[in-house]
Amino acid sequence: MARITAGVASSHIPAMGVALDQGNSNDLYWKPAFDGYEWTKRWMAEEKPDVVILVYNDHASAFDMRIIPTFAVGCAERFPICDEGWGPRPVPEVIGHPDLAWHIAQSCILNDFDITVINEMQVDHGLTVPLSLMFGPVGAWPIKVIPVAVNVVLFPPPSGSRCWALGEAIARAVASFPNDLNVQIWGTGGMSHQLQGKRAGLINKEWDNRFLDRMVGTTDELRHIPHIEYLREAGSEGIEMVMWLIMRGALGAETTLLHRHYHVPASNTAVGHLVLRPKD
Repeated sequence: MARITAGVASSHIPAMGVALDQGNSNDLYWKPAFDGYEWTKRWMAEEKPDVVILVYNDHASAFDMRIIPTFAVGCAERFPICDEGWGPRPVPEVIGHPDLAWHIAQSCILNDFDITVINEMQVDHGLTVPLSLMFGPVGAWPIKVIPVAVNVVLFPPPSGSRCWALGEAIARAVASFPNDLNVQIWGTGGMSHQLQGKRAGLINKEWDNRFLDRMVGTTDELRHIPHIEYLREAGSEGIEMVMWLIMRGALGAETTLLHRHYHVPASNTAVGHLVLRPKD
């Protein structure tokens, strides 16, 4: 039987991907941001997950104003790396797990979630940067990936409570998959940041750290944060944090903290990173 053994949360800052690709991750500016992932890389080598359900948002690479699904599950055999304007990142193609992906999509749809099934999709930095942060430079990713794309670009994005409930539905789907698989679920994006307008460059350390605190333990306070609080306290792009709640919801009633990292600055935001274990 498949099982979710851990949850990982991480920012997916595009500039960190560029720093890695250009060999600048040990520069004075970047090193403190990347150092917080060294523990996780060693831990990943020990955990050896088979599949990662990777929750991220597309940045007008696969979707645009014509089609923006609220929740989409990638069911393809493979996902090529897209060109975001400066050529595709020099990282391996992402290999999917169609059997488990279809099982998750079917289970969630039959449990009242309107999931969009994607059989052909390129993926951008929202998905590839977290892979690079957890595994470093590799010739092939050591895991199979099920992309779960969430709309946090066009209003209205899903609520935190809806994301949390989707995580719970994904956990039930994984638990009913008959094959023996070590599955992790990752939530990406954030933390507080705003890319435009008078508040461009906003970083709210206090709010970020209170969010990180509440990912651990038994509280479900985060699922009740309204959209307006994300906008006011975390900036116009801070709504990406609802994607972490899909991961948190999938871990059940209580979580244990294995690792935490927070660093400012990294480009025009903060780096946030957690590794959590579900507590039976």
